[in-house]
Amino acid sequence: MMLGTYSHPGPFWEMGGRLDDYGINAVFIHGASIDADTFKRAKDEGAQVFAEFATLNGRYGDYVANNPDAHPIDDSGQPAPPATWFMGVCPTHRGFREYRMQALRDMLTHLELDGVWMDYVHWHAQFEDPYPVFLKTCFNDPCLNAFQETTNIDVQGDTPAEKAKWIFMNVARAWEDWRVSIVVDWAKEIRSIVKEIRPNALVGAFHAAWKDEDLGGVRRRALGLDLDALSPYIDVFSPMIYHGRSGKSPEYVKEFVDWMGAKPWVQTDRDKFPRIWPIVQAHDEPRIEPDEFEKVLQYGLSGKSTGVMMFTLASVVQDKGKLEAIKRVYLNSK
Repeated sequence: MMLGTYSHPGPFWEMGGRLDDYGINAVFIHGASIDADTFKRAKDEGAQVFAEFATLNGRYGDYVANNPDAHPIDDSGQPAPPATWFMGVCPTHRGFREYRMQALRDMLTHLELDGVWMDYVHWHAQFEDPYPVFLKTCFNDPCLNAFQETTNIDVQGDTPAEKAKWIFMNVARAWEDWRVSIVVDWAKEIRSIVKEIRPNALVGAFHAAWKDEDLGGVRRRALGLDLDALSPYIDVFSPMIYHGRSGKSPEYVKEFVDWMGAKPWVQTDRDKFPRIWPIVQAHDEPRIEPDEFEKVLQYGLSGKSTGVMMFTLASVVQDKGKLEAIKRVYLNSK
């Protein structure tokens, strides 16, 4: 079992904790926050080190703010507004892709990571709230041209808004399929780079914990996320089952793990992939009680799951009851 934590373990270490004393054998940390000392200490305490890699996040490095042509264009032909706190990016923007792939190479070159977890691997939208924000993008010239070249479909209309309306009325499924292919292509290249530099490193993905049929299939249609299509390029899927934040009960964690475990490509043997390692909610937004946190950890380890982590370790450190819960669950799951 992978028994992990998400976020830098600094606050945990500051309170005098050792990872191995709590049964923690893996840490997931934002890539830019992993320095040599952090890496060494985590390893010395028996943990694998995985880097979270911000993928299609336009706020990273203020890229969209500094490169307006990378701003996703909505179906009115205007730059799409932020989806609450999240600002995506046009996934076909060549400069942004080169920027992120070089950042990935740099990170892998400097650290002997056990794996890289892609985050924000989706088109511009917000899925982590009870009332998700869905935005129809991207209708700039590069996206429209790439869609037409890939599908041999001649999109009608003079303006981006007219073209968007024509696509939705006539070739919506082809548009959705093309958007999925763009996300898959990002994952394919990221996997290629990771395996080139660190052949034994795992490639994981944080993603929306929505079933295929939820909200009319909106995960695929709005986010461009097709788990089946991604499965050849992902070693570990980490659904972000933030039950409280999403307005669901703790039992939804088990429900989703069971649903995903029914996928024919899910593996449970230690040397086979893809696997499922969910990330569950510890963060008090809304308040998560220690017994509730313990329950979602256990649900995260149910079914065909072979690991779990929580969002976030810093939240656990602030609550003695949650610290005791993680210790009970992890030490009993070895």
